[in-house]
Amino acid sequence: MGCTALVLTVTGPAAHAAQPRDLGRRTLAAHDGWGSYGTGTTGGAAADAAHVYTVTTWDQFKAALADGGSAPKIVKVKGMIDADGPSCASFAVPGYDFDTYLKTYAPETWGRSKNLDGEPDNSPEGLRRASAADQDAYIKANVPANTTIVGIGKDAGFKGASLQIKGVDNVIVRNLTFESPLDCFPQWDPTDTADGNWNSEYDSAVVYGSTHVWMDHNTFTDGDHPDSTLPYYYGRIYEQHDGELDIVKGADYVTASWNVFADHDKTILIGNSDSASTAAVDRGHLKVTFHHNLFSNLVERAPRVRFGQVDSYNNHFVAGDGYSYSYGIGMESQLVAEHNAFTLPDGVKAGSILKKWKEAPVTAADNYVNGTLTDLIAVHNAEIPGETLQSGADWTPTLRTKVDPARAVPGIVDHRAGAGKVC
Repeated sequence: MGCTALVLTVTGPAAHAAQPRDLGRRTLAAHDGWGSYGTGTTGGAAADAAHVYTVTTWDQFKAALADGGSAPKIVKVKGMIDADGPSCASFAVPGYDFDTYLKTYAPETWGRSKNLDGEPDNSPEGLRRASAADQDAYIKANVPANTTIVGIGKDAGFKGASLQIKGVDNVIVRNLTFESPLDCFPQWDPTDTADGNWNSEYDSAVVYGSTHVWMDHNTFTDGDHPDSTLPYYYGRIYEQHDGELDIVKGADYVTASWNVFADHDKTILIGNSDSASTAAVDRGHLKVTFHHNLFSNLVERAPRVRFGQVDSYNNHFVAGDGYSYSYGIGMESQLVAEHNAFTLPDGVKAGSILKKWKEAPVTAADNYVNGTLTDLIAVHNAEIPGETLQSGADWTPTLRTKVDPARAVPGIVDHRAGAGKVC
């Protein structure tokens, strides 16, 4: 149920003590996913009074994170905090002009065989890079070790923020709404597909090389700027969104529970590259659990997995317009997807739920599609010839709390997942 994580996870004789009423003092329960492995995830539960903050502005939030280094801290967020900055124009460096950028790199002028990475600093692309660096410095917030960030009440969160959980241990993020950052300065890459693409930065939250992270009862959306509102240039969407949650660069022991991921394209990435250098960092890591999350009106990556041992159970996936796939099976991934529910509209076949990017076995048992027990691997292999998936991820998850019947998942998750519903 929605309050299964209300038992304190500690070691020694105090294990299983009752949780405090203060949401900021609560910790991840024993056996609640990969985040509970080893030392568990306690965030800032041990913070003294001097390291408990209530913030209502972006400057206050960043200052609270920076205060006290890695000493345990609790940051309570009150209301929706605007991290967008005054305007995109406020980040633009002198000389940057988007119309000049469009004219300079138009395919009929620049061509499609060379990207823009080598352009000098005084070029339109160089001025775009400098402008992007100003936005980067403003909207990113670095989260230190031993920190709990928690929303107060039902309407707390961030508009346009990018939380950087980078190279640290023991972080909890709960009860917050994240409206995706809007990249003011996407880069044009004429070599990305035959038609080129606009590529953007800034995920709502990034777990980068960090361990023991619990993301719980949060809501991730594109807010007032869904992709349907974005313009087109060079015949391609001017993509100003990246991911909602990325877990990369050797990150480990993450539990994502009771969140809502909604109205987005490329949603969650676990492992960001197939390259040998990335494999050297990610192989043996990226252990992540997803349970009781609602994935609604997404296009893809819920999640896309490389290398990681990922356990995904008791989630509800609701497909909408433009749906491509839910689970992406990537390089050396070991995905276990069990006891989930999928709601697909007419015209979307169950075979599209899984997407094969690389040869990697997957376990997919006891999943229901539109109320019917469905073998996701069998229907994928039947409906998508030439993209055969192998069954059996070669590991069995043991870090689970209560597993609900898959047929009951929509009724449970839809009513209890997301910000404002934590108890």
